[in-house]
Amino acid sequence: MEYNIKTDNPLLVDSTLKHGAPMFDKIEVEHYMPAFVEAIKIARAEVDVIVNSGDEPTFENTILALEYAGDKLSNISSIFFNLNTCNTSDKMQQVALDVTPLLTDYSNDISLNENLFKRVEVVYNNAIGSGAFSDIDMRLIKQSYKGFIRAGAALKGDAKERYREVTKQLSNLSLKFEQNLLAATNGYQLHIVDSAKLGGLPNYVVDMGREAAKESDKEGWVFSLHAPSFIPFMQYSTERELRYELWKAYGSRCFKGDFSNEEIIKEIVTLRYEKAMLLGYATHADYVLEERMAKTPARVVEFLSSLSDKTFSYAQKEVADIATFAADKFGFTEPMQGWDFGFYSEKYKEELFNISDELLKPYLELSKVESGVFMLCEKLYGIKFVKCDDIALYHSDVKAFEVFDEVGDFVSILLLDYFPRASKSSGAWMTSYREQCIINGTNITPIISVVCNFTKPTSTEPSLLTFNELTTLLHEMGHALHGMLSKVKHRSLAGTNVAWDFVELPSQILENWAVEPEFLNLWARHYKTGAVIPKDIIDKIVKSKNFLASYSSARQLSFGFCDMAWHTITDKIEKSVKEFEVAATSNVQILPSSSDVCSSTAFAHIFSGGYSSGYYSYKWAELLDADAFEMFKEHGIFNREVATSFKNNILSKGDSADPMDLYVKFRGAEPSVDPLISRMGIKIK
Repeated sequence: MEYNIKTDNPLLVDSTLKHGAPMFDKIEVEHYMPAFVEAIKIARAEVDVIVNSGDEPTFENTILALEYAGDKLSNISSIFFNLNTCNTSDKMQQVALDVTPLLTDYSNDISLNENLFKRVEVVYNNAIGSGAFSDIDMRLIKQSYKGFIRAGAALKGDAKERYREVTKQLSNLSLKFEQNLLAATNGYQLHIVDSAKLGGLPNYVVDMGREAAKESDKEGWVFSLHAPSFIPFMQYSTERELRYELWKAYGSRCFKGDFSNEEIIKEIVTLRYEKAMLLGYATHADYVLEERMAKTPARVVEFLSSLSDKTFSYAQKEVADIATFAADKFGFTEPMQGWDFGFYSEKYKEELFNISDELLKPYLELSKVESGVFMLCEKLYGIKFVKCDDIALYHSDVKAFEVFDEVGDFVSILLLDYFPRASKSSGAWMTSYREQCIINGTNITPIISVVCNFTKPTSTEPSLLTFNELTTLLHEMGHALHGMLSKVKHRSLAGTNVAWDFVELPSQILENWAVEPEFLNLWARHYKTGAVIPKDIIDKIVKSKNFLASYSSARQLSFGFCDMAWHTITDKIEKSVKEFEVAATSNVQILPSSSDVCSSTAFAHIFSGGYSSGYYSYKWAELLDADAFEMFKEHGIFNREVATSFKNNILSKGDSADPMDLYVKFRGAEPSVDPLISRMGIKIK
């Protein structure tokens, strides 16, 4: 039978699965490129209908038609690029390299289409001040017009062609950066064959290393640069030389060597600056921040500097206290280095609070944590999660859930992908395969995914999470709620499509419950005995919640300063990447800098992950979430009235209004920095 791409390619036909879920079980790598080519052709035809219309431009035949032009292409892109980060292969990475220029060309052909822009401009000019549109339709009109301007629609001649070339180069460079990072992360193993070198490692870490060795067909134990392996090794190993070796391997990813990102970084920031200049902005940061709550680079730097001024001395004291402890308790008198700090800070934490991951992990078995997080979501927002076994999945590790609201209406699919593998990027993130919107009166429900790299089960134990992994799951589920509970008419304004310094509010506020006894008591049980987590352990969690809070803040601030430095350049970079980074972060550097490592070359958030000029967002959102959580603390951490207000004013609204306006509707006022400083354990003067 002859193959018909329009009817036989699973990426181009409507899904036959429940809720229109992607047909992962039918998709092969070979399907992607033909599907992309065909979908681009379909999308171009849909845009041509808009451009060539003989009718006067209107909201319906121009703005709304453009909003949903290329639906098929959007669906294919979401499936492919999501899987390329969590279940990739050499073949998929090659498809990514091949298709990225095609997608960039398509995007440019729309944004740089003069006749299309003229139609959008007519609708925009007619709408301004007319009072003829609802708030949400007016916002879509404004955002559509602004989107064209920011994508080069007003450029002419050579400037337009140069813009086209710059954006294509940037797409390819960001993709190459990400591929290099994955290869460098997967390309290193610390292989131990002598059991005497396992000193200090808890049993679960030893078991994990043994399982990893088996997977690699090696004797002994293997430790990797993935967080569940890297972090506990650095915390517990008594072998300082091995800690240094692993620390150096992690910190030098893509710094020199086969997968170097050094020149790629220089090209990226130079091209981003050129793009900003073409569009009339002083720097890339000015371009980006125009669409953020912070608005200007000066305000971001002022914000970061203000936090640094208030907290840095406390961070220095925290490090000094650990150095003193290491000297007094262990006779360690050398200067505290990066490969020492995790080890001695963990020992100090045990000394101060008698608490450790080893103590907590038996009460944080993954299935219990999952049920606890689901319980929290139900208590706050009335939603229920039902395991779904008749949806196709892209990997055996993945689980699917149907999500229903308090009256029993279906609201979303949720996919959970917990464990690390060679085909998955490091870190944790939330993403969507389909975003919520309302088309012709029908609510299109979202398909949301949470991807993590948690401690895997071994042959002797289930997956027992660290406390940090618990907070990570809460963080990503906060993002997921933002996507799942969206109730917005237009897709481009729905869910997490908000300003990047606002998007972290729903995620970071949920982390607060991790240290609330009232929450932990609901579900935390010993995985063997079923015993409720003891009160004294909860007390230790609460007492230790501010441990190294200022140091952690300084570390985040250093990333923020580094990001802003890279994206406020106005001259050719003569320094090396390492020299540039050191200069950018010297004001918040606590531990000695080492010539062996460079964080920029693995800084995926800003060079391939969309956070360029936006890493400060995490601290900015901390200000918002600390202030917002005060509302829950005042009225009860499970207070349904407060939660409903947060859902109705934040989670369900997407980008339907200015984010500060949405926040004020919830909180009654703009946020104060005091709750953030207070939460860090610092007395407000």
